[in-house]
Amino acid sequence: MITPVPGKPNLLLGAYDLATLGYRAEEFFVSGVAKAFPSPVEADYVTRIVALTPLDQPGTAAFNGTVLVEWLNVSGGIDAPAVWMMAHREIARSGFGYVAVSAQRVGVEGGDNLMGLDLSLKSQDSQRYSHLSHPGDAYSYDIYTQVGRLVRDGAIPGLEPVATVAVGESQSAMFLTTYINEVDRDAAVYDGFLVHSRFGTAASLDGGSALEVSEPSPFRDDLRVPVLTVITETDLLDGHLLGYHRARRPDTTLLRAWEIPGSAHADNYTIRVGGIDNGHVPLEQLAAAYAPTNELMGTTLSYAINFAPQHHYVLQAAIANLNTWVRTGVPAPTAEPLALTDDDPPALLADGHGLARGGVRTPRVDVPVAKTSGLGP
Repeated sequence: MITPVPGKPNLLLGAYDLATLGYRAEEFFVSGVAKAFPSPVEADYVTRIVALTPLDQPGTAAFNGTVLVEWLNVSGGIDAPAVWMMAHREIARSGFGYVAVSAQRVGVEGGDNLMGLDLSLKSQDSQRYSHLSHPGDAYSYDIYTQVGRLVRDGAIPGLEPVATVAVGESQSAMFLTTYINEVDRDAAVYDGFLVHSRFGTAASLDGGSALEVSEPSPFRDDLRVPVLTVITETDLLDGHLLGYHRARRPDTTLLRAWEIPGSAHADNYTIRVGGIDNGHVPLEQLAAAYAPTNELMGTTLSYAINFAPQHHYVLQAAIANLNTWVRTGVPAPTAEPLALTDDDPPALLADGHGLARGGVRTPRVDVPVAKTSGLGP
């Protein structure tokens, strides 16, 4: 069941009026009975979704027929629309519908997370979200399926899609990897997947921490629909998690992997630019937000945060190309992988400037004015 909820949703979409992008936001509570994987156990749930719908007014894009359904990221203890924050300019420019899903328990009820903070919906607004109830991450896959089915079937006013595309970043990408490998073939709800900044591992089916899995998880051989994964240098190499290089597989008729040289898992666009970038900010203000800084959330780092913009642009190109692939059957372009050494663990094979070879090339690495990387000390 889906129920509209009056008032402003609790979701950090940017420090600007959403109407300046030509969109409105509406929140809904979704309830039902979800199945846990891999067991047949069922449980009641009530979660929330936030739908962003084009206003279809002069000067803005009309709905293009595709709805992006984002598995919200909870690594910081809060529901974070990571793909929206990084790629909202393309989403708005092209008139995509967008639905954010509180798929995991931490975002709703609180619990363990990387930041050690409780910024869950219930902690931030206990009155508004008191009726929510999430039985645990083992049920998140079925909850995400049921929301996708509601979206696909036109249950959200103003969004009657021709196609629905699943998207998620970082921890959410690890859950989407498991969803693709273990759930999608039977669920058959989504028409394509954008798996943004996954690592070599994937989330477990039983609801355990995605950050404690130690075995690499390549995408399955027999994909049902197009999958495009976007990988930064941080994601590719071993760090606090196994790197994507351990799960690499060649592109197939339904798989594309785009690896971005000179890029980081999070960068100045993630942290400083995306929140103000609505298309109306003066260039000087954007440039100031992109400027190198070693300040992060009140902490002074020993290095500058990655300030190159190619991650933002390549991700937007991925959304556009995946949509074309899903809607027309024309596959997204292929790209060679980033070049690695033969060491174990491998390192990036660098050019004379110290920048990575291979991958999706951009002017920022082909005609560089600075060396940027996804590898912090």
